[in-house]
Amino acid sequence: MTTITLGQGKTPPPLYLNMLNRHGLIAGATGTGKTVTLKVLAEQLSLAGVPVFLADIKGDLTNLAKPGQVTEKLQARLDLLGLTDYQPQAFPVRLWDVFGESGHPVRATVSEMGPLMLARLLDLNDTQTGILNIVFRVADDKGWLLIDLKDLQSLLKEVADHASDYSTQYGNISKQSVGAIQRSLLVLEEEGADLFFGEPALDLADFMQLDSSGKGIVNILSATKLFQSPRLYSTFLIWLLAELFESLPEVGDPDKPKLVFFFDEAHLLFKDAPKVFVEKIEQVVRLIRSKGVGIYFITQNPQDLPETILGQLGNRVQHALRAYTPKEMKAIKAAADSFRPNPELDVEAVLTQLEVGEALLSFLNDKGQPSMVERAYILPPQSSFASLELAETQTLISSSPFHSKYAQQVDRESAYELLAAKLAREEEADKAAAAQQEATAKAKREAKQTSSAGRPRKTSFERARDNFINSALRTVGRELVRGIFGSLRK
Repeated sequence: MTTITLGQGKTPPPLYLNMLNRHGLIAGATGTGKTVTLKVLAEQLSLAGVPVFLADIKGDLTNLAKPGQVTEKLQARLDLLGLTDYQPQAFPVRLWDVFGESGHPVRATVSEMGPLMLARLLDLNDTQTGILNIVFRVADDKGWLLIDLKDLQSLLKEVADHASDYSTQYGNISKQSVGAIQRSLLVLEEEGADLFFGEPALDLADFMQLDSSGKGIVNILSATKLFQSPRLYSTFLIWLLAELFESLPEVGDPDKPKLVFFFDEAHLLFKDAPKVFVEKIEQVVRLIRSKGVGIYFITQNPQDLPETILGQLGNRVQHALRAYTPKEMKAIKAAADSFRPNPELDVEAVLTQLEVGEALLSFLNDKGQPSMVERAYILPPQSSFASLELAETQTLISSSPFHSKYAQQVDRESAYELLAAKLAREEEADKAAAAQQEATAKAKREAKQTSSAGRPRKTSFERARDNFINSALRTVGRELVRGIFGSLRK
């Protein structure tokens, strides 16, 4: 069985490729070396022919595309680890960006995102989420494609304008709730989400590519701007996972995964998330393993994740934790208890003593059992620590085979155009009806004038008699109506 090595120590456990889809965790306090661990793991996976997807929040991961340089600091690290065969190298990188600025545009249609994800994105309450579900159902029933945000805005207006008609079939529709959703959409547009919704939509197969030498492509999502909207960031990533789950076939336990997905700042995924949303995440994490996808959560403390998620993470890299309060000390004990004990390690004590770039490792063995926790230094990355220049970034984008595929946005006929045409037809029909009504009224006025011209004038007595009779009839009518309503009330 093929393995990769992540650290150097007394007896560091190997990471089995066929166990990578059992998911994993990279945890540790700020500045303890999580990013370097992420880089090294991505490099080793690429060398093993496994494609990788990761989000670059701080802008310090695109340098995977450049070979490293042996600096004085790096040489000291190599000497410490006793490494004499270090070979700097670059890795095949493709850049992606929701905003289309620092990578290929990543787009999805509103229909693909679905009402549950969109409700999370818009931070809707239960009532508003129900309305959004109705809107999506209407779109499906009518065959109106929801591609971008203007499609959704158009359909929301249509549903609000004809609320009584749609309520009969789909349930109560409150115009106030529709208005609240529309306002939330405006906020989302201001955050730049209108660039995300559209076509051509992302083809997830483009993430699972190898280069000509058999190395797995490292797909890097530029997230420095995206991360400024945490809910958009976390919802977008979980949407990607959900799409992978829905689109990939069952493969069981392959010799190596089709893709390894790294989820940085994973605590954002669960912060203030409704219960139904968290349950969906748990379901995806549990079942996507059989689709050949491994998920690795990166966060400061393991307790940032729900227990139901932590229980599914078989491969763990734990960097140092800091403890200054009773709550933090309790968290360290919980982290220590999550490892398979090693008689030679006091894990609880070691967790606060680990150096930068040092970690506790525990991976699943070839039988799927957690190995005993071991202390190790993470290997240095073979790629560069220096940031890419703007020209280098642009070269990576323009030389990619996907540049022409995603560069130009497409706006085909969808709900916006169809509803605009429907509104135009309704306005024309209203104008025709108004014209017909005016013509009918005019004809009646003319007929009345003609009839009145030939009628003899009534005498004073006749007018008084007619007024008395009409008054009596109106009184009987009112009493009759009241009588009928009275009998209905009994």
